[in-house]
Amino acid sequence: MAGHGFPVPRFEGVSQEQFIEHLYPQRKPLVLEGIDLGACTSKWTVDYLSQVGGRKEVKIHVAAVAQMDFISKNFVYRTLPFDKLVLRAAEEKHTEFFISEDEKYYLRSLGEDPRKDVADIRKQFPLLEGDIKFPKFFKEEQFFSSVFRISSPGLQLWTHYDVMDNFLIQVTGKKRVVLFSPRDAQYLYLSGSKSEVLNIDNPDLAKYPLFSKARRYECSLKAGDVLFIPALWFHNVISEEFGVGVNVFWKHLPSECYDKTDTYGNKDLTAASRAVQILDRALKTLGAAHLKYLGIHYIVILWLQFKGHIGIFSSASKTSHCIACYLGKEYKENYSKLPRHLWEERWKLLRSTELVCQKRNCFIANYQILIFGYFLG
Repeated sequence: MAGHGFPVPRFEGVSQEQFIEHLYPQRKPLVLEGIDLGACTSKWTVDYLSQVGGRKEVKIHVAAVAQMDFISKNFVYRTLPFDKLVLRAAEEKHTEFFISEDEKYYLRSLGEDPRKDVADIRKQFPLLEGDIKFPKFFKEEQFFSSVFRISSPGLQLWTHYDVMDNFLIQVTGKKRVVLFSPRDAQYLYLSGSKSEVLNIDNPDLAKYPLFSKARRYECSLKAGDVLFIPALWFHNVISEEFGVGVNVFWKHLPSECYDKTDTYGNKDLTAASRAVQILDRALKTLGAAHLKYLGIHYIVILWLQFKGHIGIFSSASKTSHCIACYLGKEYKENYSKLPRHLWEERWKLLRSTELVCQKRNCFIANYQILIFGYFLG
């Protein structure tokens, strides 16, 4: 097994006040036990779901292997009536199948029109609405989506991050979840928001040597457990048996910070996207050959250039965000040209400004480190 796993802390009987005032500000994963989730944990059996859930056609992922890879797309999309999906997903071997008799199924529910509508189990599966209660640990106006998830036994989802906070409610079955901090993004070999490393328990360290440096946080979820996953924390989910879950996402930042076209909750914040676009244009205009001569002066120029474009950032975090993007690009394109002592000096500068930002807003600080790690990849 790669790295050393640290257990995700568990808390029982946490009140709304305790969560919001003491646990939530830490911006770290945790498991909540004893939360009132309604009757779903006892009612949502295979028979009940197949009968009550209806015959609505749902779009699903079908994979011939247990480890799903969103980057290479080692799965196909198919549609099935919901009741048939539930019955098939609960099977180990199938008499009816698309690819093979031991294929795996994964449902990630969608809105009525996925291009415009977010997923909400209360709207797409209204007959199940009365069975489940969402944890009331955020304001109603912050609610973004509730995603119905059904997985075959043994299915493993790719490591990725989301830009919104969310609760993973384990309704039935068991899951093992491995999480990585945004600060370890540089070790995860990212392609966009997803990691290239599929086998996180026995990775190919010849191909991914830095992965062993990533610190793992692990937990096992049983029926009734609720895992809090802060925005930008990478997570990899393994269904140890047939299971049903619901993800509840909410906006922890003002609505204007998010991409209005994002119905999945996984597009980068509009401010971050604008910043990266501005930096990319500046880098292309300047030319890679000049980067090593500009140093901190170029960082200040870039900061002034997009000052005002990132309304949600403080002045300190603007500087740090700029440094992160600049250093990442420079490292990727000009690593062999820069003396090591220059990198050490600039990394210290990044860390010092990042720590200032962390005191003001941990989420922003994590975003800076995440972007830095992305460019390093």
